[in-house]
Amino acid sequence: MTSVRLTMAQAIIRFLKNQSVERDGVEQPFFAGCFGIFGHGNVAGIGQALQANPDFRYYLARNEQAMVHTAVAFAKVSRRLRALACTSSIGPGATNMVTGAATATINHLPVLLLPGDIFARRNVGPVLQQLETPLTGDISVNDCFKPVSRYWDRLNRPEQAVPALMEAMRVLTSPADTGAVTLALPQDVQAEAYDYPAAFLSRRVWSIPRQPPDPAAVPRAADLIRASQAPLAIAGGGVIFSDATATLRAFAEQTGIPVGETQAGKGSLPYDHPACLGAIGVTGTPGANIMAREADLVIGIGTTYDDFTTASKTAFQNPNVRFLNLNISEFDAHKHGGLALVGDARSSLEALAAALAGWHAPQAYRARARQFNQGWDREVQRIYDLEHGPLISQGEVIGAVNTASGPRDIVLCAAGSLPGDLHKLWRTRDEFGYHLEYGYSCMGYEIAGGLGAKLAAPDRDVYVMVGDGSYLMLAQEIVTAVQEGIKLIIIVLDNHGFASIGGLSEAVGSAGFGTRFRARNPNTGQLDGPPLAIDYAENAHSLGAHVIHAADLTALRAALAEAKHASRTTVIVVETDREQRVGGYESWWDVPVAEVSGMSSVQDAYAQYAAARQRERQHL
Repeated sequence: MTSVRLTMAQAIIRFLKNQSVERDGVEQPFFAGCFGIFGHGNVAGIGQALQANPDFRYYLARNEQAMVHTAVAFAKVSRRLRALACTSSIGPGATNMVTGAATATINHLPVLLLPGDIFARRNVGPVLQQLETPLTGDISVNDCFKPVSRYWDRLNRPEQAVPALMEAMRVLTSPADTGAVTLALPQDVQAEAYDYPAAFLSRRVWSIPRQPPDPAAVPRAADLIRASQAPLAIAGGGVIFSDATATLRAFAEQTGIPVGETQAGKGSLPYDHPACLGAIGVTGTPGANIMAREADLVIGIGTTYDDFTTASKTAFQNPNVRFLNLNISEFDAHKHGGLALVGDARSSLEALAAALAGWHAPQAYRARARQFNQGWDREVQRIYDLEHGPLISQGEVIGAVNTASGPRDIVLCAAGSLPGDLHKLWRTRDEFGYHLEYGYSCMGYEIAGGLGAKLAAPDRDVYVMVGDGSYLMLAQEIVTAVQEGIKLIIIVLDNHGFASIGGLSEAVGSAGFGTRFRARNPNTGQLDGPPLAIDYAENAHSLGAHVIHAADLTALRAALAEAKHASRTTVIVVETDREQRVGGYESWWDVPVAEVSGMSSVQDAYAQYAAARQRERQHL
């Protein structure tokens, strides 16, 4: 067997750049490069290997957490058919990536993490940034990645790269098991040489099949649907990942079954399709939540049924409700005691459509869904045209951005009150037009995620909408966008603090405690002094962005038009009224309230909470 003598790090990079994937007859390279920040734990290993392989692009990030967020967004816009690697030094550089790893795994998105690790030979330990414990010598901070990785390994010998990388690719390309893969790389082993088999380093194509559902389960699923009077489909992220949006549309038109959308599934149908009820759950529309409450059959398609989708198990109140779940993951397909169709979403929908030939929901039921769709669009327009002032409302900002964006452009967000309002209000015209990281709802994802989305879809404008609190956590990837000549349109909503949790704090009787950006008041000892004078425009300007300050709605519209035609990253700062909120519609979220308190506001909130909890159900 022929072999090539390489360091382990060189072999890893050579292996990565020769991996391709194929689905539906289309092949493409799986890895688009590597983000990294170098330190003593990886500069002489992975760093040297990247330098020696200029055809495998290296991107310099500013924050290790942020670069994983970039990789997550890249994988999402690529339908999980492409990925990025991320490398860090040992110690704090590595643990900075743990949050990003959790974001990837929770959202079922492939990311390869290559953190540096302590010396495998141990004779020079403890090394700089090493965590020591008297209990064992076989531990490092990289063990923190174990619970947030779908596959984890530590390569203590250079030949271990061969089986580890093959397992890594198996997991990364699995529609059911994908997520973060962590290969901890001791810094001495990275630089050690080994004779790697040439076959290991040659081009390899990983085929991603469309797993069909069990043929015996399809007729049972069709019988469930035929017996229902009020069926409702819930489209999750699996619809988009499996490229099943056209199939879902045909299924909805054939059967007349209305569709509600999760955060990850929004865009599965165009917003104006008569079967589209829009957002469902805690951040849902009236139509979606009313029809969910009455549904006798819930058809979950590629959804994990998180508590926002199920309104903390209060959404489905029909005493006879049944569940039918189409999911590539057996774990998710069996949730709520439902009939499981384990398979690819597109293949499963096609099989169901064939089994349901000639059947459709009652005409009056279809008409009701269409009326809900049209009524909600009128409510969206009302909020867009609110003309609130003097500070504009968040809903008006969303309306201005939606109107300014093109049909194929992407709006991207992650945390705060924006995701709930966007879920309800954004008029999605394209399956990739709505990009929300809400599996982990990770503050700081937005700008880094925008960079990843733009890398994956360079022909689309990416509108990053971010609140001031999240902006302050991870704004520095603006520098990376500028360095790479990548254009983002970033809208920073300055509402003087954490508006989402402020509203939640008020709802649980705590009056927004600790959620406003205010100075410490020497008279009260609390953070209720004057507002902090934070200049987001100057901050963004110092990072290299073109900056526009929009004082009102007219100025915002002009700023968006200017940004659309700009050639580089543009940041628009707009002050909003945090008290002018978009309300909830026919839904509830379980956030426990203090059972005992001397505050009357908390006592009142607990009474309401205890009453609402009575509606929670276990679906068996």
